[in-house]
Amino acid sequence: MRLPSTGLGCMSLSHAYGVPLARDEGLAMLRAALDEGIGMLDTATLYGGGRNEELVGAAIAGRRDEVFLASKCGMASVDGVKVIDGRPDTLRAQVDASLSRLGVDYIDLYYLHRWDKKVPIGDSVGALAEMVAAGKIGAIGLSEVSVARLREAQAITPIAAVQNEYSLWSRNAELGMLDATREDGVTLVAFSPVARGFLADAIKDPGEMAPNDIRRSMPRFQPEHWGANAALLDSWRELAAEAGCTPAQLALAWLLSRGDHVLPIPGTTSVAHLRENMAAVGISVDGALLARAGELIGTTTISGARYAPASAAEVDAETFEDAA
Repeated sequence: MRLPSTGLGCMSLSHAYGVPLARDEGLAMLRAALDEGIGMLDTATLYGGGRNEELVGAAIAGRRDEVFLASKCGMASVDGVKVIDGRPDTLRAQVDASLSRLGVDYIDLYYLHRWDKKVPIGDSVGALAEMVAAGKIGAIGLSEVSVARLREAQAITPIAAVQNEYSLWSRNAELGMLDATREDGVTLVAFSPVARGFLADAIKDPGEMAPNDIRRSMPRFQPEHWGANAALLDSWRELAAEAGCTPAQLALAWLLSRGDHVLPIPGTTSVAHLRENMAAVGISVDGALLARAGELIGTTTISGARYAPASAAEVDAETFEDAA
């Protein structure tokens, strides 16, 4: 399955980054994305406790054929608490619930949002394979997994995409997943491609973020690391100006240069930023400048871990700590 070249991560419309947009504003944002020709909308059972799927469903009503639709299961909000549950019966129920909230009869790509480490991944993807056979989903994806888990899943059923965090400041994909997906013809969907706003030069002071913004719990935005990271931004702005694009566009251009199978899905609540991000697909940046971008922002220059320990324990993707 070949995925579109442009995608929109929909999480920030309903979840995780402070106060979500009002429903009417969210609908206007998504409809504008469709009008602009966005290729893919990416949502999940978890986001907003199902409200994000409902919002996406309302936005695509009457326009289903204009969009490649992706959602996720295996991680949900249960009584306000995030629960990772990969049991086959749970996933079967979540597929049906996603279809209902989205108001569609099939979802193009459906991911296992997290591998439930209490359940063999073969059991989880086996249940999703049943949903493919039933015509409820078109293809199966995995999220935040290692190459070893991808291989286990592939032994059971074809995997069309892996969605892992990948950006200049989160290079975990380069510990094997970037190459494995290229070799297998699997799309590598890169979430948080502009480093949760850092590479868009959109964050002046993390202390001003809303109390419920998930970045507050992430080490790189906390005082002991933020100063060192923010010190890189002057040079980052200068590099983007030299490239003739915005900082966010340079971050996306770098990712797009990593392989034809890499699909960034930046999220935004702004139509102007959506257009800016989509324009990155057509930007040509000199390879030497992209190499300099990779030297400026990378594993050796960024301070702090990707996740706090509790969140890190939930993911299966390779880490530099394990590789050391």
